[in-house]
Amino acid sequence: MQSLQWIVVIGVLAMSTGAALHALLYKREPAAAFAWIAGCLLFPVIGPILYLLIGINRVRVRAQRLRSSESSPFQHEKDEVPEDIPTAFRTQAQISNAVTGLPLTHGNSVHELIGGQAAYPAMLAAIDAAKTRIYLSTYIFENNPTGQQFVDHLANAQARGVDVRVLLDGAGEWYSWPPIRWTLRRRGVTHARFLPPRLIPPSPLINLRNHRKLLLIDGQTAFTGGMNIGDRHLIQRDVHFRVDGPLTLQLDQVFLDDWEFTTKNRNAPAPTPHQSTGGDALCRAIIDGPDEDLHRLTMVLVGAVAAAREHIAIMTPYFLPPRELVAALQAAAVRGTQVDIILPGKNNLPFMHWATRNMLWELVKWGVRVYYQDGSFDHSKLFVVDRHYTQVGSANLDPRSLRLNFELVVEIYDAQFGATMADHVESARLASQRIELEELDNRRLLPRIRDAIAWLFTPYL
Repeated sequence: MQSLQWIVVIGVLAMSTGAALHALLYKREPAAAFAWIAGCLLFPVIGPILYLLIGINRVRVRAQRLRSSESSPFQHEKDEVPEDIPTAFRTQAQISNAVTGLPLTHGNSVHELIGGQAAYPAMLAAIDAAKTRIYLSTYIFENNPTGQQFVDHLANAQARGVDVRVLLDGAGEWYSWPPIRWTLRRRGVTHARFLPPRLIPPSPLINLRNHRKLLLIDGQTAFTGGMNIGDRHLIQRDVHFRVDGPLTLQLDQVFLDDWEFTTKNRNAPAPTPHQSTGGDALCRAIIDGPDEDLHRLTMVLVGAVAAAREHIAIMTPYFLPPRELVAALQAAAVRGTQVDIILPGKNNLPFMHWATRNMLWELVKWGVRVYYQDGSFDHSKLFVVDRHYTQVGSANLDPRSLRLNFELVVEIYDAQFGATMADHVESARLASQRIELEELDNRRLLPRIRDAIAWLFTPYL
């Protein structure tokens, strides 16, 4: 009996010491590491069990394991910063070169499409004009008149011999019922589901979502941004983008990587020589996700904020930025750069709105100008620096996008396009209400408690 007791004691000590050592080696925040170490050593049974259940970042481990078997031929390259980038943005281009490993592409033409009323007809017309291939990846593909219209055009394209591939997110497809894949299957449209939750074999994943939005036509034209497919975008304010030019080849490879991961089959076509678009925008894809691409977008964003000299314009539906980006925005405002952040006044996710309210004072206090839009929910995602450098894409500035989802952003170096997007944000700002520090400080006790409780769950929102 005494021997058994000693075995139990030694086992408990080994477990608590091992958990504490793991926290020491792998936790990146000193406060979190210290808290877990203390918990494991002071509570030698409960502490290690809690650390095992909720303390280890399985999101990144799981994503890396899932992606580790991929053998993508997409070789990341590095190139010199083009001479035609203004001096003020050369450092930013160098940062993106180092972080993404992808070259800037020359000769792109970028056009904004405001709302589903503009975006959907342009996308459907491009599908109808496709000659060789159509790749479509979306998070939400609603089974309503808009979604069914897309299925009709995709089915017609496949019937005339076009290589059509539709990639649905396994969780996002459940935003409407019945799921659109049933219609795709009935119409014979080739499609696949990215990490669908399932019971057999068990895979109850709600994280690691493919949040990318891509429509790629013949290796020549791309549609990307933050817009899903469904009737809601005929009402919501949102902005999507059409890109013609060599950037499409980078986006093709992103889609094919996801397709190969999902289906275990790549079957990539030969690259298509690009026709001249007459555009002069320099563009590059920024691939972000909880695998080896983790933190890439955050690093590029922080670099862009640090490079800003005159103006930073941000429009996003969900705003819970990481600490390093908060600090960069504070520093930008303090050094005299005008920082404008446009948020929806009424969010479709109330808990996100509450959590954001709890941290806005950190920015407003240092001169960052924050505005709430009136009217319908605006799902737009825009980031513009000095009316020249722009980021568009699927990522929100919140932990889910920057840590838990597979996202895609396009950075664009172009003064004309940057000015257009800055003017778009400015129009929204002029029609919005500025949030003052006094308003945030004078919230009643119960709303402050509600907001603080929501904020506690920031890593999971």
